[in-house]
Amino acid sequence: MLRKTTQIPDKQQVLEQSIFLGKLRNAIWLLGVSSWLFGITDRSIASFSDGYLSASDIIQLSTASFFFVSWLFLKPSRIENQSE
Repeated sequence: MLRKTTQIPDKQQVLEQSIFLGKLRNAIWLLGVSSWLFGITDRSIASFSDGYLSASDIIQLSTASFFFVSWLFLKPSRIENQSE
C-alpha cells in the first residue's frame, strides 16, 4: 500500500518536470529565433547603409541566414500528455 501512494506523487512530479522542460525548450528556441532575426537585420542594415555590397557582406548575410534556417528546423517537438 505504501508503495502505491509514493508512486503517485512521483508520477506527478515527473509530469511537472516534463512540462517545465518543454516550456523551457520552447522559450530558448523563441529567444534564438528573435536573436537570429535581430542579427540578420543588423547585418543587412550595416551592409546596405553604404550603398555598396561587398563579397564579405554577402558571405556574412548568407551564413547568418543559413544558421537562422537551421535554427528554425531545430524547433522542439510538442510532447503530448499521456495518461500512463
